[in-house]
Amino acid sequence: MAAASVSGDEEAHIHGNSGLKRGGWITFPFMAATLLGLTITSFGWLVNLIIFLINEFNIKSIAAAKISSVVNGCLCMFPVVAAIVSDSFFGTIPVISSSAFISLAGIVLLTLTASIHSLRPRPCENTSSLCQSPSRLQLGILFTALSLTSIGTGGTRFTLAAAGANQYSKPKDQRSFFNWFFFTMYLGAVIGATAVVYVEDNISWRFGFGLCVAANLISFVVFISGKRFYKNDKPLGSPYASLLRVIVAATLKRQAAISSKEEDYHHEGGEKAMPSKSFRFLNRAAMKAGGDIEPDGSVCKPWRIATVQQVEDFKDVVRVLPLWSASILLSTPIAVLISLTVLQALVMDRQLGPHFKIPAGSLQVIILISTCVFLILNNWFLYPLYQKLTRKPLTLLQRIGIGHVLNILSMAVSAIVEAKRLKILQNHHVIGSSVAPMPVLCLFPPLVLAGICEAFSFPANVALCYQEFPESLKSTATSMTSVVIGISFYVSTALIDLIQRTTSWLPDDINHGRVDNVYWVLVIISVVNLCYFLVCAWFFRYKNLGDDNGQDDVSASTNFS
Repeated sequence: MAAASVSGDEEAHIHGNSGLKRGGWITFPFMAATLLGLTITSFGWLVNLIIFLINEFNIKSIAAAKISSVVNGCLCMFPVVAAIVSDSFFGTIPVISSSAFISLAGIVLLTLTASIHSLRPRPCENTSSLCQSPSRLQLGILFTALSLTSIGTGGTRFTLAAAGANQYSKPKDQRSFFNWFFFTMYLGAVIGATAVVYVEDNISWRFGFGLCVAANLISFVVFISGKRFYKNDKPLGSPYASLLRVIVAATLKRQAAISSKEEDYHHEGGEKAMPSKSFRFLNRAAMKAGGDIEPDGSVCKPWRIATVQQVEDFKDVVRVLPLWSASILLSTPIAVLISLTVLQALVMDRQLGPHFKIPAGSLQVIILISTCVFLILNNWFLYPLYQKLTRKPLTLLQRIGIGHVLNILSMAVSAIVEAKRLKILQNHHVIGSSVAPMPVLCLFPPLVLAGICEAFSFPANVALCYQEFPESLKSTATSMTSVVIGISFYVSTALIDLIQRTTSWLPDDINHGRVDNVYWVLVIISVVNLCYFLVCAWFFRYKNLGDDNGQDDVSASTNFS
């Protein structure tokens, strides 16, 4: 890192006549501290949200799981909105500053709900199953707090990565930054999901959320204090206008005959080329028609004509969309697993030794840890070993395919574990919502498999979108996986709601349900989705067959096999 620091600082910009360097590795401590604090904050309240809603707001377990899924979905969708706003209007630095402040306001409000008794319903009586439901005002304040924290967290997550990478000119420094960025993010996630959650479960919600307030406040102050060192990126306008222009122009010219002459198409700059033959109907968008082009070559009607390059950029996006859509149902089972695992842990033996009880909300950290471990194993051992044995690298699509298979195994193991838990309940004649005499460690194997699945599929999906998307949409490409995760949480909420309405598998007391059947449904969905992915992968053709970074992410083979 020291060598990288020198090269990065050498390229830092000099601001004005003061000699102050802008950009380079001098900005990294500020970026890393900001990311660490915000990640501790977000994971500190997010992973324990279901428990908080059940214990403090008397919300039923399945309803709490659905609320958690919606919040997780928002956290993954907001980064795209933040990326559009920063690229088109304000730049990354102002968006991060304002988002961190919004997050701070949200977590302060959430802390007040845990501190002031009138902001939440009275706790349930131990001898009664009747609980007071939260009032509209209490729910309004709660949802306002969750909305603010979600907007603030989503506005900083990927925008902070883009802002950090913008501080370096050399690709080598940018790659080094991303390595440290993800390490810091996972470190913050582990701290938030373990230490902060432990405080919430064993000391008080007020103290635990107070730690989140402190972490958010410190990260906000640190980021603001480093503004004089940052290179400020200027917004370049929305890249989505050109994509929309292709759709509009092709629709308006849908009756025109497609020309085979190069001079009939609109080009920008000196480069001349015919549009590709794939998706030929889109080529009409670049065809010249009367009144589209002025005699001096300028565009007269911008929404009736696009350049050949803009048409080809749109085609690149369309080619990836089928594979991208397959990732939605790859992430949906994991989203369901995260919610249901918390409910399963609440009715299992979480005691680890005589003095420690595993917090139910912290089980998600198993996925994080296994993902981190296998990210290292994959890059340093498994991928090189595969290439050494087969003399060709593992392609991006093959890595994603392995993730699909591991996802199926994770759901199947989850179903087997839950069936075993229900069998133990029957054998021991446990009634009501009592804890089954089964250690919570039995939930670890499916969570580990889910983490390994993410280690294979998550980086490969990001790399595939980044590699295949046009240059003008690289920021969008890196956030596409976040969109997938966000959609998957919404789909998981809808799926849980559908199962709850049509079956008796998901009652509020899962001891009287059949959560194992839910997991078997996910196995079937995942198998069908794998078949869909294989079909898409078979017909997919890589745009580029090499990697200028010297990494063999793409093989010479252009199909899945």
